[in-house]
This record gives sequence, structure tokens and C-alpha cells, in this order.
Amino acid sequence: MIYPSRRFILAAAAVAPAALMIGVYAPAWWTAGLGLLVLLFLLAALDAVLGPAVRHAELGCGTPYAVAVGETFPVSLWVRFVRRAPRKAWFAIGTEGPIAAPEGLRARGAMERDEGAADVALTAERRGTANVTMIWLRWRGPLGLVWKQRARALDQAVLVVPDIRPVRDKGIQMANREALYGQKAQLQVGEGAEFEALAAYRQGMDRRAIDWKQSARHASLIAKEYRTERNNNIVMALDAGRAMSEPFAGQPRIDRAVSAALLTAYVALKDGDRVGFFAFDSRPRASSKPIGGPRAFSTLQRVAAGIDYSASETNYTLGISTLAAGLNRRSLIVIFTEFADTISAELMLAAVGTLLERHLVLFVVLRDEELEAFAAAEPQAPEDVSKAVAAAGLLQERRLVLTRLRHLGVHVLEASAAETGPALVSTYLGFKRRGML
Repeated sequence: MIYPSRRFILAAAAVAPAALMIGVYAPAWWTAGLGLLVLLFLLAALDAVLGPAVRHAELGCGTPYAVAVGETFPVSLWVRFVRRAPRKAWFAIGTEGPIAAPEGLRARGAMERDEGAADVALTAERRGTANVTMIWLRWRGPLGLVWKQRARALDQAVLVVPDIRPVRDKGIQMANREALYGQKAQLQVGEGAEFEALAAYRQGMDRRAIDWKQSARHASLIAKEYRTERNNNIVMALDAGRAMSEPFAGQPRIDRAVSAALLTAYVALKDGDRVGFFAFDSRPRASSKPIGGPRAFSTLQRVAAGIDYSASETNYTLGISTLAAGLNRRSLIVIFTEFADTISAELMLAAVGTLLERHLVLFVVLRDEELEAFAAAEPQAPEDVSKAVAAAGLLQERRLVLTRLRHLGVHVLEASAAETGPALVSTYLGFKRRGML
């Protein structure tokens, strides 16, 4: 695309009145005024021909695969010309999704010989998938009378995932500390699920590990050694309904759940297990089969970034039945949810029963510190008493539901927002040590 520059418009604005004055006061020389305008347009045409042609510019863009919420990241732009590049050029990009440009979407390129480059800084505002949709480059001709512009349509996705870096190091430390489990033979019954070998009984070993038949055959005490089974299925089931999408301590609950799920998935994959994600509200929204291997975590990040915020009520019956139908072996199912009332909790309790027949189920709920603060605060006014009574009633209903879950055989993890990720990792590693997976 070629279009006039500001310099051309100002020159035309100055020449037009001069041509008009010549036509009025010197009619015999009216062609001189017209000639000025023709000369200006000829110079603009010459300016468009000189210098690099639009078709000779090859544009490109580089973006990171995934960024954390709140992170500022650069979008690298580059151009390559068939012939020598112009001295000055400007880049611009078009974006959509949960990102912002604090310094604008334009940048001046650093041009050298036949190529140039520039960076545009973007900030990830919330979880989701952002896209760089367009890239533009424009430069002026040698006379500065016209702009030459090249555009290219793009569809480069950037996954915006929760920032798990502050807690991932802690999770790695926990995993390294517990790396003994699942890699070496365990001496205690219940510390492993898979038979490893027979060994001579030693002081300190659990007496229940003694194999009496083998001991009688060898005329000495022989004990069984166990190791923790690997390649277990871990499924992170995330409730993405209205209650989980509401803000909690400055961040939606679903974001905190996704952060804890990714942290645990990172540790589980390092430990040799397979991890899958499943999200649902009024119907299933995102799903991935349990996967393992070096590229599994990036796949899980992509699935997690696609879990959107929802205003729909959660349909536990449909979501959990769909999840159960897709599992063909025993799995640890970690359900992140939040129940606003006892009616939704009753539906949740009824749906969970189908999972307990075959799978190990762990419920993860965020401790409502705001309600606890209302219930424990010393009243200063009559309305404070009403708040405390209402908060205490809600907490009592919450404890009742969690107690009923435990009586059904469900494991329940209730932790503060800041400690949910590390607490879930500890619980998962505890299940592995006890051979429950």
C-alpha cells in the first residue's frame, strides 16, 4: 500500500492556493499554477518508485509459547528486504485476547543493510489465550512525500497461564526430598504398592513384611521389599462454574485452582506419572487424556489456558459422569470446586459416589478466610453481629458438607489460597508413599 505523507499534504495545501491566485490575477498563466500541482504529483510518483518496493519486504514475528499472568514479554518483529532497507521504518501489531500494551503497539525499527527489527512490549492481564493477529511495517520514500506500507495477517497464539514460578521451586524441592519414594525399594509395608524383591530381614524392618514361607524354606527370616508404582493416572478435574469464577482474595478461584493443578502436574510428571486435565461447568469444557513424557507439561499448559471463566451453574452430575466414562483404569481424581449452598452440595455428593467405586478421589477447596474473619471479629456495631452470625452459619454448613465427604471415603484438602499448591503436592506425595494410587 502506498499513500501520501504529511509532507505531501502540506505541500499540496500550499500549492493549491498559489495556483488559484495565479488563475485569478494572471489568467494567461493559469497553466503555471496547474503545472505546480502536476509537478507535486510527479514528485510523489517518483518518490513511490524510488527506494525499496512494498512487495520486496518480508515480515515476521516471534512470540513466546507461554507467559505467566502479570508478566511483561516482548514480541520480536523483523523485516527482510530483497534490496537495501530504508533508513527508517516503523512497526505496528494488532492483538486480541487478555493482553495489554503499556507502551503502545508501535515501535521504531533498527534498520541495517537489508533487514530491520524491533520489539513491542505486551503485558498478560489474565489467564487465557492471546493472539497476535496482524503486523504492519511502513517507511517513507527518499523524498518523504509518500508512505509505503506492508501488512501481513498472523495467527500466533500466546498461552497466558497462572504464574507458578514462586511455588514451583518449592514443589521441586519437595519432589526431590521425596524422590526416594518410587525409585528405591521401600522397607515398610504400606510404603509401596508393587513387590520388588526378597531380602534378609534386618533390624528396623516392619515385622509384617516377613514372608514366613520363604523364611521356613531358607531357615532364616526373609522379608518382602516394595517399591511405589509409577505411571499412575492423575486427573485434575476443575469446576469452572460461577462460584469458582468469582474473585477470591484478589484473584478468581479458578485461577488459583489451575495454578495448584499445574504445580502438582509438574511434580507428578517429574515423578513418572501421567496427568490429565478436565474442566466443566454446566457441561464439559476442556479435557485431555492422562499423558506423560517430556512434552506433556506444555500440553497441559495449553489445556489450562483454554479453561475460560463462566457464569453458568455447575452441573456435577453431567461433569463427573462424563469424567468417569472417559477413564479406563484406576486414577487419582483431584476435584477443585466450591459450593455456594447445601443444595448444590447435595448434587455434588450424589455424583461423587460413582467415582468412589473405582477411583481415589481428593477434593480441594480453598479455606474461606474472609468468612472466618467475619465470624471471629469482635463486633463494633449491630450490623457486625449480623455478619458474624451469617458467616458462622455458612462455615457450619461448609464443615458439614466436608464431613459428609470424608464419611463417604473422599479425601478432603482445605488450604489457604497461598498454600494450596504446596499442600496439594504434599498430599499427592503422601498418597504415593502409602501406596494408595
